[in-house]
Amino acid sequence: MGRDATLRRILDGGIVAVVRAESGASLLKVVQALAEGGVSAAEVTFTVPDAIDVIREVRREVGDAVVLGAGTVLDTETARAALLAGAEYIVSPTLNLDVIRLCRRYDRAVMPGAFTPTEILTAWENGADVVKVFPADVGGPAYLKAIRGPLPQIRLMPTGGVDLNTALSFLQAGACCLGVGSSLVDPRAIAAGDFDRIRDLATQYAAIVRRHRGT
Repeated sequence: MGRDATLRRILDGGIVAVVRAESGASLLKVVQALAEGGVSAAEVTFTVPDAIDVIREVRREVGDAVVLGAGTVLDTETARAALLAGAEYIVSPTLNLDVIRLCRRYDRAVMPGAFTPTEILTAWENGADVVKVFPADVGGPAYLKAIRGPLPQIRLMPTGGVDLNTALSFLQAGACCLGVGSSLVDPRAIAAGDFDRIRDLATQYAAIVRRHRGT
């Protein structure tokens, strides 16, 4: 799947699940539960042990049911390894222009992290498909709305502090999609093998996006 098709699926779904755990053993079931609940985009972070192997396994077993990305990517070496393993997009907590260039070279979507207006505009001007506003809980929806004022052309994905109580406010503030971590991919549910809990949470987040969009 090329960059444009990947981006369209992410934006249509409205939620990017940040999949993080102390062990990668159960993450395939986590991603499957997310898909069953209606969240069709997930990023496996490189804080997960053996993240490359997890990405490869999820891509093989889940196929096109989920738009699979790699997160916490800090350099081009990691980005390229993730793409070769099957990641369809790259997400970073910080801004690395070389990572953006690499993703554009291989026709893959990229979402670098930024916070200040200057960082956000720099990311966009250098080819970011979506700019991950991180940590979004510092300024909340009001900060996102303020950024959207002078920079309405930039697609912003708040990450950090997005939960069931704040998701709608971030969407109303102009977020194109939401990066959601532990409030969706619940570490306690993973530890307990309670994948029904993750499926239920995914259903709730997907419903918030639908309500906001009137669909």
